[in-house]
Amino acid sequence: MNTIMRDITSGPTPLLENKRILLIVAGGIAAVKVPDLIRRLRERGASVRCILTKGGENFVTPLTLASLSGEKCYQDLFSLTDEAEMGHIRLSREADIILVAPATADIMAKMTAGLADDLATTALLATDKPVMIAPSMNVMMWTHPATQANLQILQTRDVRIVGPGAGDLACGEVGDGRMAEVPEIIAALARFFAKAQNRGPLSGFKALVTSGPTHEPIDPVRYIANRSSGKQGHAIATALNEMGAAVTLVSGPTQEPDPDGVEIIHVETAAQMLKACQSALPADIAVCAAAVADWSVEEAAQKIKKGSNAPALKLASNPDILATLSKPGKTRPALVIGFAAETENLIENAKLKRAKKNADWIVANDVSARTGTFGGDSNTVHLITAEGVENWPTLKKRAVAERLAERIAKFVERHL
Repeated sequence: MNTIMRDITSGPTPLLENKRILLIVAGGIAAVKVPDLIRRLRERGASVRCILTKGGENFVTPLTLASLSGEKCYQDLFSLTDEAEMGHIRLSREADIILVAPATADIMAKMTAGLADDLATTALLATDKPVMIAPSMNVMMWTHPATQANLQILQTRDVRIVGPGAGDLACGEVGDGRMAEVPEIIAALARFFAKAQNRGPLSGFKALVTSGPTHEPIDPVRYIANRSSGKQGHAIATALNEMGAAVTLVSGPTQEPDPDGVEIIHVETAAQMLKACQSALPADIAVCAAAVADWSVEEAAQKIKKGSNAPALKLASNPDILATLSKPGKTRPALVIGFAAETENLIENAKLKRAKKNADWIVANDVSARTGTFGGDSNTVHLITAEGVENWPTLKKRAVAERLAERIAKFVERHL
């Protein structure tokens, strides 16, 4: 398809238009991302007020936040002018949502304990509005049992969490704890308001998603398979559903729980998966995230007994689900997305796959053993389109799914 795609971080977003966001900036190096976040939110029509903590002042200035937001930057709990008007109450009640970005281990602990020793924590304790946090800290701080226990408590109080991602940290270490990127935070806010309004940018559209491996039987007890866990495909189905799409998920054997609100069809073989996909058409969007086995075996009726010589297996090519769904015709989805799991020449092979399969986009990822992609919780992907290559940072698979869903929503907004 000859389409022109723009950066997902630009352009108006009706879901955020006229929304009032109270942004609390705590003391972490990720605070340097906040100016860009404010600018992007205002581009989408949102208004932003900022509370800057003492720690946050070490990374970004009040003047910067005030200039970009077009509002006063609030800092002092005991400001005579502001507190004459009960400033912390007014700030917390006039917002549609409170966003804490970055959310440090310290402020998360204070939120859990209900402390109120500065303007930020007082506003959080005084609010009756939804709260979302974007955690950011050293990997050891993030994985510490105290932080994880605080996280669980905050989630039970319906505090929304976005991120963190994995990657290089400012301290020089590598791992979880990197604050979600600006597009992930914006997408999370859009999903929140879409859900609150019982609508989403993909409402009225139908999506087909494949996930997991396929199992090709050799005999009644053995099979050929790929090493897919289904985590990425299931996360994509969930993200599309949360954006309002009617989702059919065709899944091979996996330990992942069935996503809520999604029609799911369980299959075992590639042939069964193709049949299920064809039965789910027509669809507006197809995302082929399943790791489909390339070959099948003529199945033996009984278990093959162990002998002195290994049996010869006669392999036959399986149907190509992505290529089949991408064929021009009345039932072809308007947007067909495939995955390229490679161990070498990642970008080159992904580009070749996109052309060969007639897919619109290819999501390429390195699945070498060293990456831990198969079965892991994080993924590093590259989006291949007709316009070029987008290199995404290492993210949780859930965050990858959310970013891809946001990208799909932008396509739908412009072309369908």
